[in-house]
Amino acid sequence: MRTLLVTGAAGFIGANFVHYWRKTYPQDAIVVLDALTYAGNKANLSAIWNSDGFSFVEGSICDEALLENLMQQHGINTVVHFAAESHVDRSITGPDAFIDTNIVGTHTLLKVAKRVWIDGRTDIPHHFHHVSTDEVYGTLSADDPAFLETTAYAPNSPYAASKAASDHLVRAYHHTYGLKVSTSNCSNNYGPFHFPEKLIPLCLLNILHGKALPIYGDGKQIRDWLYVEDHSRGIDSIINHGRAGETYNIGGNNEWTNIDTVELLCQIVDSKFAEIKDLKIRFPDSPGATAVASKSLISHVSDRPGHDTRYAVDAGKIMSELSYQPLENFKSGLDKTVDWYLNNAPWWQAILDGSYRK
Repeated sequence: MRTLLVTGAAGFIGANFVHYWRKTYPQDAIVVLDALTYAGNKANLSAIWNSDGFSFVEGSICDEALLENLMQQHGINTVVHFAAESHVDRSITGPDAFIDTNIVGTHTLLKVAKRVWIDGRTDIPHHFHHVSTDEVYGTLSADDPAFLETTAYAPNSPYAASKAASDHLVRAYHHTYGLKVSTSNCSNNYGPFHFPEKLIPLCLLNILHGKALPIYGDGKQIRDWLYVEDHSRGIDSIINHGRAGETYNIGGNNEWTNIDTVELLCQIVDSKFAEIKDLKIRFPDSPGATAVASKSLISHVSDRPGHDTRYAVDAGKIMSELSYQPLENFKSGLDKTVDWYLNNAPWWQAILDGSYRK
């Protein structure tokens, strides 16, 4: 039996991981630590809020005393570290929060884990899993091979640079102090609970409300999309079967340009309006309410500074060593995502009107 401390689990990927882990390993206890910044939402965990073996603590990973108390009080033996500032545009306009959370916070968590698990006590089985991003590797041209775990880091945004620094700290704590760690660098996630500022949920909700779909530049930037539950399955494989000190890329083998991603999303939403009659009543401002193609809302806007051209990870290592395979293709995953948003309107309406913070 494990007792997990999952940081940042009121956010998108962390919440999905907690739901996945509770379903897959119901005997394990989970303590969630989240600072509930703008993307943190208690509603993401409402389905398991009162379940046995689940605890939620509001707090920061920069609070060293709080971390040590949680680790000791709950007998934490596994840390899964999602907590991070992660929006590239926000990192460009306000990088300080990214340095504080992603670098200082990760280091604080590592210090406490070392103190509790290693200092003076060498007999505690433990695991510290760090969740990172493919953006630490920089950018690729259209014909470059995908990023490997051995690709040199070349971050191009304050967000990516802060995540690169945290990756190096995790590696250093393994090689210097013997902390049992692993790191995963994932491609772009999508799925339930995705905060509406990101490309797919932003465009989905804009379609429903008849608003423009903003596409940076020509929209030819390429991303490798990973359904969020497939990401959780990859982390599961690493925690249970991965080698200590190793890094594993988790990708969806699913490269799409941004413009093609949005056009596929438009097609799926249009098909939903054709199949589900009450959508025209629920969302009268959507093009689908009058049988107009959703892609008519696409609008090209000025590209953002330092916009990376292409991300793509080679997931061959985790696939060969740990027998990992993503289960969803992009169409099936997007279809599930659209259904989730259509069936959970109160969740995203509370975010749009700000009431989720109350």
